[in-house]
Amino acid sequence: MTEPLFSARDLRQLAELGVAPEEAARQIEIFRHPPAPTHLLRPCRLGDGIRAVPEADRPRRLALAEAAAAAGRVSRFVPASGAATRMFKDLLSLLNGGKESLAAETFFADLPRFAFAEALAPLGAGNRQEILSSLLASAGSAGLGYADLPKGLLLFHRYPEGPRTPFEEHLVEAAQIGRAADGLCRLHFTVSPEHESRFRELLAAAAPALGERFGARFEVTFSHQEHATDTLAVDLDNRPFRQADGSLLFRPGGHGALLGNLAAWGRAGGDLVLFKNIDNVLPDAGKPLIVLWKKLLLGTLVGLTERAHGLAERLAAGADSAVLDETERFFAEELSLTFPPAPPEERARRLAERLDRPFRVCGVVKNTGETGGGPFWVRSAAGEVSLQIVETAQIDSTSPEQQAHLAASTHFNPVDLACALRDRHGRPYDLDRYVDPDTVFLAEKSYEGRPLKALERPGLWNGAMAGWNTVFVEVPAATFAPVKTVLDLLRPEHQGS
Repeated sequence: MTEPLFSARDLRQLAELGVAPEEAARQIEIFRHPPAPTHLLRPCRLGDGIRAVPEADRPRRLALAEAAAAAGRVSRFVPASGAATRMFKDLLSLLNGGKESLAAETFFADLPRFAFAEALAPLGAGNRQEILSSLLASAGSAGLGYADLPKGLLLFHRYPEGPRTPFEEHLVEAAQIGRAADGLCRLHFTVSPEHESRFRELLAAAAPALGERFGARFEVTFSHQEHATDTLAVDLDNRPFRQADGSLLFRPGGHGALLGNLAAWGRAGGDLVLFKNIDNVLPDAGKPLIVLWKKLLLGTLVGLTERAHGLAERLAAGADSAVLDETERFFAEELSLTFPPAPPEERARRLAERLDRPFRVCGVVKNTGETGGGPFWVRSAAGEVSLQIVETAQIDSTSPEQQAHLAASTHFNPVDLACALRDRHGRPYDLDRYVDPDTVFLAEKSYEGRPLKALERPGLWNGAMAGWNTVFVEVPAATFAPVKTVLDLLRPEHQGS
């Protein structure tokens, strides 16, 4: 008799986490029979899957964006729960007795240029260990606690009236891009539960002055990555990994676990959502370019969805050959999608179904050596060809052909999206319907010195959005300025010059 996969104790643990036993069993089956890597056909290039914004068409797109914002349709979604620990890797090593690196030497040489320098000023030219301890030590002590805080709460940029955090910079961007006619700006941040109170305190302190300066009212909400989205770990024999007390080990499911948060915000925050990572912000000197291109992405989205909704209405009223032909031209010209020949009824059904999906317009920048995902032409297991953002980990590392496609890619995904989350009737989409479940990430990790296998859900802007209608638009590289290490804050764009 086959031994049950889960014991009674396991089932109680699953119930407490909100994980269905069938879902846990499905995850184990993924480890036992991993899906095939994503199959790349070729990288997207300008004119072949990536579009430029013609200069002559910019006024129209800007007008569409501004009208949508004025009507209160626009909001912002910002993943902001990641800790800043990796920003300070070299400094933490030095604090813990490691050797001084070139990065650490640069940090101390340029310390006065950081926006948080004033908070360390009482130390003056004190010894380096004291400075590092003050900067990185636990927030429960006298230090700033930066190694344990999320990036959104760190001081990034200096201004005459005082420094700003990325959280505050997102408020300023929202006021300049998505402000409604009555001044309302709606933003949603996904944060760790232990840090939500700090974000709320910062909001209460910063919003009044920023709102007065920009003529805005900020409506800001927060959510957490739910434990029900955590994934089960297994041992090297693909059996449930058990902790010392015999309980199952669950791990966070990656940023794809935030799909439910995005869907919930789509129901509450307006039909058009601007999506951007917390650390990709610039000081005011760089904001005109950011505002321009965010509005152009938004205007592109509004134009696409208005045309798609109009075609859907005409198809529903009676699909003659002229409407079918026009709809297929729309897909070919605007979304780079073509369909095989079919009888009229099948054409109408297929086109109506494809129109009735979430839309996203993704800004992409020229690749200058950044690691991470990019835009590619992809063929699914069913033979469907589509435009996708693909992460490096999804690509077959043993295939020379697939690695050649990766090496030939010209553009990078900066996570700069404009998303339409409701249908033409204003009903929110069930975003789970459009996930490609085969785009999970599997990796070998360890826990308390024991090896294990870990599973991450399809990434939020790649596999989780695989079934969306997607358009790639080239945006200037200067709009992409993430802060991966503390030294990135010394780059000219973050220094306001």
